[in-house]
Amino acid sequence: MGIFAHRGPYRPNRLGVSRCRLLAVDGLDLHVADLDALSGTPVLDIKPYLTEFAPRHPVTQPAWASELMSSYY
Repeated sequence: MGIFAHRGPYRPNRLGVSRCRLLAVDGLDLHVADLDALSGTPVLDIKPYLTEFAPRHPVTQPAWASELMSSYY
């Protein structure tokens, strides 16, 4: 709840983790889609997503979370 529960410009810790789709590589520029970041946010590190990094068991969440996120992107 509160300021720690969202990605706003006034969040005290502006470091976050987000996953996105890599669309293209143009020299040192990466073109991505579905990145959960504010425009102009610097990217500090990039890592590949591998199935082995995913949770070993199915992820469950309450129905209200799915409803809330249904139109997020």
